Amino acid sequence: MRLDPDLCYRAWVTRDRRFDGRFFMGVTTTGIYCRPGCPARVPARRNVQFYPSAAAAESEGFRPCRRCRPETAPGSAAAQGTHATVARALRLIEEGALDAGSVEALAGRLGVTDRWLRELFTQQLGASPLDVAQTRRAHLARRLLDETALPLTQVALASGFAGERQLRRALQRTFHRNASELRGATPSTREGALKLRLPARAPFDPAPILAFLGSRAIPGVEEVVEGVYRRTVVLDDTDAVLAVEADGDRGVSLSLMPPIVRALPRVVAKVVRLFDLDADVTAIGEHLARDPVLARALKIGAVRVPGAWDPFELAVRALLGQQVSVAAARTLAGRLVRLAGQPLTNPSGSLTHRFPTPDAVAALPLASHAMPRARAEALRGLAAAVANGSLDLASFRDLEHAVESLTALPGIGDWTAHYLAMRAFSEPDAFPASDLGVRKALVRAGRMPTTRETMERAERWRPWRSYAVFTLWRSLATPTRRKGT
Repeated sequence: MRLDPDLCYRAWVTRDRRFDGRFFMGVTTTGIYCRPGCPARVPARRNVQFYPSAAAAESEGFRPCRRCRPETAPGSAAAQGTHATVARALRLIEEGALDAGSVEALAGRLGVTDRWLRELFTQQLGASPLDVAQTRRAHLARRLLDETALPLTQVALASGFAGERQLRRALQRTFHRNASELRGATPSTREGALKLRLPARAPFDPAPILAFLGSRAIPGVEEVVEGVYRRTVVLDDTDAVLAVEADGDRGVSLSLMPPIVRALPRVVAKVVRLFDLDADVTAIGEHLARDPVLARALKIGAVRVPGAWDPFELAVRALLGQQVSVAAARTLAGRLVRLAGQPLTNPSGSLTHRFPTPDAVAALPLASHAMPRARAEALRGLAAAVANGSLDLASFRDLEHAVESLTALPGIGDWTAHYLAMRAFSEPDAFPASDLGVRKALVRAGRMPTTRETMERAERWRPWRSYAVFTLWRSLATPTRRKGT
């Protein structure tokens, strides 16, 4: 990724926080690197270098600034909108793909060679996949030391290190400080839960996503109450409950009970995608605002695309919601949970069940689904394909591969496949062109565009068509009774 040094320096001098996480500045006279908005005195232009990622700065020998704490910046936006392979690789690395695996195995999951993957990372992030993974581990460990009371052994486990010795070496190499010096003064605890703050790229308003998730919350599995999203999860075969609440306009606060530390990287990565915390909504909005309809809609505020905790769960929810209202789909999902979901040993209020496994859904008799036979068969076909491994919802190489694989199943059309790609797979350019809500939002002079006309118009929205869809949905004055998803 090429950076304009003069533009970066001007943004730095004005301390423009809109660039937070989009680049980092290394100061050659001090050996430290900072994030935009750092309160330290601005160094002379001749003494600074700019990097597209924290990993790139650290690979050049710079250490994080103690004042602006670049390790707490939102996730790097360097690869967004450039190469989809890098974006997918970053998601897998955030989930811990390189903690025990190799770059070769990671490349295989992405359908590319390891040499090509390394070249892409060098071009767009200025660092290798291993450098990025090392930075991710060290930064997560730093935050756990600062915000929790976890013992050092558990910090190492939670952040992906093999043990305390490896963790200590990494902290010294990255921060030039030992673990005791990085400990926070007042670690946060809540009734034995593990609590961690997750930053969002500004501007951030959690209310729309909480409202979206709340109206679609599956009874017994998830809920939104007083601005807090709670749900049951299964981590390493153990039942757990996570809660996510707004941390002002800075991001969200995650609470996990019990604190299953080994699963923490996966949990953090999923919550980041669920609330779309790393989206560069300013840049996305500027691009979409070239279309006058989207420009008017964006005046309401920036748009983020709500993610999903589990692809299979969302796929089931999408099939249940075909041709019914959002409320009706929620009722059907709650019925399915009661029929096939495993009850929690220790329920937490209204959270009482795990979401059903593919095997359990596939085994249900058709008559139990309270829906048209064809849709029930589609649901069982999806569950059976996931259960027997013929459909792997975690291995799609790209958007086209995902849509092709999903639409090969009976009952899943192009609309449903693109909807899943938007939310379950975090594809920024997915586009359900036939969506009635999108076409209604584009009505002019009483005429609704055809699907073909909508697709042609959406070409100018690339590579952010998913964000355009949610912008148009939000712009509708009255919610439509589109598919209950």
